[in-house]
Amino acid sequence: MSKVKKDYVIYFIMLVLFSGMIYVALNQGEERFNHFSLAHVSPGATGDSFQMFQSILIEKINSPFTILLLQIIVVLVTVRLFSYLFKYIGQPGVIGEIVAGIVLGPSLFGYLFPDFFGFLFRPGSLGNLQLVSQIGLILFMFVIGMEVDFSTLKNKINETLVISHAGIFVPFFLGILSSYWIYEEYAAQQTAFLPFALFIGISMSITAFPVLARILQEKNMTKTPIGIISIASAANDDVTAWCLLAVVIAIAKAGTLGSALYSVALTILYIAVMFTVVRPFLKKIGNLYANKEVINKTFVGFIFIILVASSTLTEILGIHALFGAFIAGVVMPANFGFRKVMMEKVEDVSLVFFLPLFFAFTGLHTEIGLINSPGLLGVLALLVAVAIIGKLGGCTIAARLVGESWKNSFIVGTLMNTRGLMQLVALNIGYEMGILPPSIFVILIIMALVTTFMTTPILTLVEKIFEIKTPVISLTKKLVLCFGRIESGRDLLAIYELLFGPRLQQKEVIAAHYTLGTDVNPVQAKQYEEESFKLLNKEAQRISVNVDCRYKVTDKLVQDMAHLVEIENPDLLLLGAGSNYMMEGGTKVIPLLGLFRNKIDDIIDQVKCDVAVFVNRDYRYDGVAMVLGGSMDSFMLFYLESLLMNEIKDIHLYQFVGDERFTKKINDLLERYPEQVILHPVHDLSEISYKQMGGLLILSHTVCEKVAEDKEEYESLPSLLVMSSKSVAKG
Repeated sequence: MSKVKKDYVIYFIMLVLFSGMIYVALNQGEERFNHFSLAHVSPGATGDSFQMFQSILIEKINSPFTILLLQIIVVLVTVRLFSYLFKYIGQPGVIGEIVAGIVLGPSLFGYLFPDFFGFLFRPGSLGNLQLVSQIGLILFMFVIGMEVDFSTLKNKINETLVISHAGIFVPFFLGILSSYWIYEEYAAQQTAFLPFALFIGISMSITAFPVLARILQEKNMTKTPIGIISIASAANDDVTAWCLLAVVIAIAKAGTLGSALYSVALTILYIAVMFTVVRPFLKKIGNLYANKEVINKTFVGFIFIILVASSTLTEILGIHALFGAFIAGVVMPANFGFRKVMMEKVEDVSLVFFLPLFFAFTGLHTEIGLINSPGLLGVLALLVAVAIIGKLGGCTIAARLVGESWKNSFIVGTLMNTRGLMQLVALNIGYEMGILPPSIFVILIIMALVTTFMTTPILTLVEKIFEIKTPVISLTKKLVLCFGRIESGRDLLAIYELLFGPRLQQKEVIAAHYTLGTDVNPVQAKQYEEESFKLLNKEAQRISVNVDCRYKVTDKLVQDMAHLVEIENPDLLLLGAGSNYMMEGGTKVIPLLGLFRNKIDDIIDQVKCDVAVFVNRDYRYDGVAMVLGGSMDSFMLFYLESLLMNEIKDIHLYQFVGDERFTKKINDLLERYPEQVILHPVHDLSEISYKQMGGLLILSHTVCEKVAEDKEEYESLPSLLVMSSKSVAKG
């Protein structure tokens, strides 16, 4: 008997033996203690067993914990769906998530399905949802604090100070003026004028830093001068606005400015301690972990204790726990390794799990039907106009005054006008404190959505208005390579060296790496960029070639690659693929930047230059072979000559015979470079033996498709360079 069978026999005997013993023990116990058990049986328990099961099932479904779990399921599914839809139409996913929260509220879901809405979001259950969402907000604000990069603030402090504070003071002032027309009719019965006016002012002043940063990433503007100014201004705005919000909350809770001074003074003391004591201490600890691959759980636990302690302290001081979480994130150690690890641990669970619950909770208070009079519609129009004029107009004029062009000024103003999620956080604080009446709360939510939704279209419009169509003239030939895995960048550069040799130093080489998913935060993006080009830059240094490295976070990979080629107009685009390229007609995943084969075909169809796909099968240089399938492969003579000029020896050339004109071109080429090519005239692909080949096989896309029809033969091929062209022959 084998060991496996023996183990199963032992398990079976053990199962039967102990099942029998358990059954006997329970029976004996029932007989012995039956008179005790009857005294504890509830009256309804003696009925039908199915009815008992039904009552237990109904009881469990209606339990607070089950309701909370059902709420989470519905919220997460809805939020993911709307996020995908809004990304599809070119808007930030967070806008779709906010809209999803409103859709789940009484405005739509409650209106269409009142019974189910009443069951799922019953008033008594909302406290649990709020509590969980508040924990998520604390984690989210911690991440936002860590995203603030003080190095960008230092580099552009003079410009960003003017732009960011113009984007606070101008809309803040206009918001307070607006409250004169709103307060008496819509808020006087609920709150005092001072806190109401301050909250209207602060709601006009907030910029959504995370949304702004992700829009810049998607548009590949992060490293441009205007992108740097925008990010620095938004970071400055974030820090200032949240400090200002803390003061506003303190005043609102205290009732008067005089009594709020105590809270404000303690808050200033708290901030001073966090920056002068806690931050240097954390910096020393962070340096100890800077070179470690893994941050241990003890240190992570210590960081979370600081986060919770900071949030608790600010809550006690009367300025809300979220401000403490934000400051805790700001004072974290600045090295990217630490912040990247911490953000990876916190960001996903806060953004994907907790924040949708906050959107749903916000949506439950957002009843669009409350805006049911011409007066409220007028208030909506007034506040949207004030928000746009104050923020977009104020930042645009400020940027122009500090020396930016009108185009860049409009870009800065448009980006700073983005409010998004950060606005929702501030509005919910005002709503929970009873400062914002429900109707004004709904109006400000709509204002946040409008000002965020308009960002991408206005940026596109500004680009079109100020577009200068001047032909790009480059005397240097360009080569572009796009890679996914870090190792691929180095390998593709090695292929270019093989093709062009020393002449590569005279060409402009552009290397592009894309990270899929615009939810990547700026800290992670910077870390990914540094890591992605590390091996490629090392290889470029070895062969003395200058490489222009391009990095972008995107959801539209094929379009962005095609756009890069259109702008740069290179002679050749080089892509990387895994060993299964060409297999199964596009149904199998190809490790080319996470693409399928049909996506590679889309790139080939969209670009107007030659394209080469490097199929890596543990490539090591061990000779070169090339297959020329007739006159349709005439364009490949250019690359054959390039190899010959590079003094590559013993090139095995498999030439399809029959086309005399094409054969003459090859013979003319071989006469100029004698003794470098081993010629193999063939009449058909079946005459070529691939199993003896090593190194690299270069062939056209058309020939490769024919070879791939025989799966066994295709799998026997060495590493491939599959080439295609839309141009006329270069030979």
